Amino acid sequence: MSTSNVVAPSSTQTGTGGKKPVRAGVKQNRRQQSRWALYLILPTLVLLAIVIGYPVVQAIVMSFQKDAGLDPATGLFVQGGFAGFENYTHWLFQQCAGPNGTTISCPPGNLGSAFWSSVFVTFFFTVTTVILETLLGLWFALIMNRAFRGRGFVRAAILIPWAIPTAVTAKLWFFIFSVAGVANALIGARILWTSDEWASRFAVIIADTWKTTPFMALLILAGLQLIPEDVYEAAKMDGASTWQRFWRVTMPLLKPALMVAILFRVLDALRIYDLPQILTGGGGGTGHATTTLSILVVDQIRQGFNSAAALSTITFIIIFLIAFIFVRILGTNVVRTQEDQQKGAKG
Repeated sequence: MSTSNVVAPSSTQTGTGGKKPVRAGVKQNRRQQSRWALYLILPTLVLLAIVIGYPVVQAIVMSFQKDAGLDPATGLFVQGGFAGFENYTHWLFQQCAGPNGTTISCPPGNLGSAFWSSVFVTFFFTVTTVILETLLGLWFALIMNRAFRGRGFVRAAILIPWAIPTAVTAKLWFFIFSVAGVANALIGARILWTSDEWASRFAVIIADTWKTTPFMALLILAGLQLIPEDVYEAAKMDGASTWQRFWRVTMPLLKPALMVAILFRVLDALRIYDLPQILTGGGGGTGHATTTLSILVVDQIRQGFNSAAALSTITFIIIFLIAFIFVRILGTNVVRTQEDQQKGAKG
C-alpha cells in the first residue's frame, strides 16, 4: 500500500499546539468575567463603605477624644482634646478621674464600674438563651418536619411570637411577671421578677426564649427539608434504629444549617438591648443585674459621646472576634464534615 497519499496530522488537530490557544481564550474569558463582576459589585462596595465603614472609623476616632465637661483639678469647663487610651482604660480597668489629675477605681453607681458585670450579663444571656432556643427549636423543627394533618397551620402559628415586635413582647411579659401577674399565680409565690437580681435575669431569658425559639425552629426546619428521604430509607434497610438515624443521619446532615442558625442567634443575642431595657429597665438587684453592653452604651451616650464610642468599639471587637471564631473554626469543621460525607458516599 502506498504511503504517499497519507497526510500527517497537523499540530492543531492532535498535538498540544491546539490546546494553548484554547487555554489562553479561557483565561482571557475568566479575566473579563472577573472584571465585569468587579464593575457590578463596585457600587455596592462603595455604598457599604459609606454606610458601614464611615461610622465605624468615626467611632474609633471619637474614642480617642475626651468628653467635654468640668475639669476635676480646676473646676473649669473644658472642651476635651486628645485622650489617648484613657477612655479604654476607663472601661477595661474601671478607672475614673480623681482629684489633682489622678485616677481612682470607679465608685459604685458610676457606669465605669458596671462594665465587667455587663460583660458577664451579656454572655450569660447569650449562652443560656442560645442553648435553650437551639434545643427547643430543634425539637419543634423535628415535629413540623413530619407529615400530619394541620402541619401548615402549626408552621404558621409557631411564628407568631417571633413576628410580634420586641417592645410589645417585653410589655406583655412585664405584666405576666408583675407581682400579681400570671407567673406568680401559677407557681403560688410572690417573686419580684423585675427587681430581684437573679429573678430578673431569668425573666429576660424566659421572655427571649419564648420570642426567638420560632426563629431557630424555622432555620433548622429549612435544613431538615434539604435532607432526602432516600437517606432515611437506606438507614432503615441497614437496620438503624430511630435514635441511630437521628445521631448518624439527621445531625451530621443538619450541622451546616444548625451552625448558621446558632451563629445568627449568637450575634443577635450579644447585641440585645430592647427586651431587658423595657422589661426590667436594665436594673434588678443592685441596679445593673440585667444591664447588657448595649444598654451600657446607650446610658453612656447620655453622659458623653466619646467615652460611649470607646465602649461601642470594645463591644464591636468582642462581637467580631466571636463571629471570626465561629466562621474559622466551626465553619471549617462543617466543610470537613461535608467532604467526609461525600467521600464516604463515593466509597
